[in-house]
Amino acid sequence: MCGIIGIVGKSPVNQAIYDGLTVLQHRGQDAAGIMTCENTNLYLRKDNGLVRDVLKTRHMLNLKGNMGIGHVRYPTAGCSSSAEAQPFYVNSPYGITLAHNGNLVNAEPLKEDLMRDDLRHLNTNSDSEVLLNILAHELNKIGKHRSKLNPDDIFDAVGRLHQRCKGGYAAVAMITGIGILGFRDPNGIRPIVFGERKTDIGTESIIASESVAVDALDFQLIRDIEPGEAVFISVEGEIFTRQCADNIKYSPCIFEYVYLARPDSIIDGISVYKARLRMGETLARKILKLYPTHDIDVVIPIPDSSRTAALSLANEMGITYREGFVKNRYIPRTFIMPGQNVRKKSVRQKLNAINLEFKNKNVLLVDDSIVRGTTSKEIVQMAKEAGAKRVYIASAAPPVRHPNVYGIDMPSVSELIAYDRNIEEVAITIGADWLVYQDIDDLISSAQKGNKLISEFDASCFTGKYVTGDIDADYLARLESLRNDAMKESQNIDEGLTDLTNNQ
Repeated sequence: MCGIIGIVGKSPVNQAIYDGLTVLQHRGQDAAGIMTCENTNLYLRKDNGLVRDVLKTRHMLNLKGNMGIGHVRYPTAGCSSSAEAQPFYVNSPYGITLAHNGNLVNAEPLKEDLMRDDLRHLNTNSDSEVLLNILAHELNKIGKHRSKLNPDDIFDAVGRLHQRCKGGYAAVAMITGIGILGFRDPNGIRPIVFGERKTDIGTESIIASESVAVDALDFQLIRDIEPGEAVFISVEGEIFTRQCADNIKYSPCIFEYVYLARPDSIIDGISVYKARLRMGETLARKILKLYPTHDIDVVIPIPDSSRTAALSLANEMGITYREGFVKNRYIPRTFIMPGQNVRKKSVRQKLNAINLEFKNKNVLLVDDSIVRGTTSKEIVQMAKEAGAKRVYIASAAPPVRHPNVYGIDMPSVSELIAYDRNIEEVAITIGADWLVYQDIDDLISSAQKGNKLISEFDASCFTGKYVTGDIDADYLARLESLRNDAMKESQNIDEGLTDLTNNQ
């Protein structure tokens, strides 16, 4: 769940990439970076922090050139060190820069191959650096001088990359002085789109994680990059496309529609906003079926992602909708924060209850999903402290009981509140009087109605069925040992000590 963007323009692109990254900030608040290219000169600025904090005016003035890529990071693999901020760069061949969203499930064997057979050195633990070096190695095989490299050569390299890399990934890569490449895994798990805009001095092109970035920069959306497809935009602005994978299937991540994407985005032809409206309607019908004589006085969303579903749910049930929480927009999304203690503290910093909307009322709180349960437990307590008589919760998504391995930070089953608990036990754990989850079939139907050509979604965190078909118990056990909260907190301590040592 990172945000990526690439622009080939007719004038300096630094401001447009910056603006695009701010629109994609919801996809990652851990780090940000931009690399631009002027002729064959490269200019980089990246660091930990939000876009506005990493990229100051003095940095922007140094980001020269009419071509560039950008990234906002939310870490799932590797660690949160500033050394792993993106874009990544490798010198040979041509000078290639890459920004990546997703997760490679075979990163470890690929690292061994790169160092043993491909004779490439890796500087970080990030699978994005692995992806970059695989692309570089496959381009190097072509053996052509920069002036002779053509789009078909690049697409051939992407095809070989698809054969080697497994998992969910969408990426933009900049080949110095040649152009920008965008590509997507053969299952289409992570989103990526491209578009163009006409200007007085020529046509400019963009590749981005979500259509909202295309819209906000006044580009016209052309379409999503299809599973296994690559799009190459030459430095002159010409667009080339080719299907680069043999076995493809459309399996976009259902969690994009539940939580990750902005509601004003359209992903794979599906309006995120309308999908969430339908989620609220189907959830309302389930509540009415389970509790036909309910005593709910008011429906209140847990901001922000659940607002759309909560509004349609309230309308479907004929119950008053109210805003009961005020959100501090300067606190990042809590479930993606490293460490349970940080997440718990941040809930109270992020939300404050409007007491008069809760006092002496039976309240139905609507959330987009319940992952670790940290937010839900704290919010139920806040509602009761504000005077609610009874507090019910409805989740627009089914119970999250399995790790997500394709780029969302749900790696450790022991940290998922619904793992090894039934619904009643989850309700007790978070302090709710009752809890209703969305059914998986209704969730899929809510998204699928937007594009009936998509017959399958990656819903692995709900079902445990992994669309790449290569995830076993051993892999999940290794993943948990590397990416649980205890390990992350240990890494953060180590990184802090390293930074102190380096600064002395």
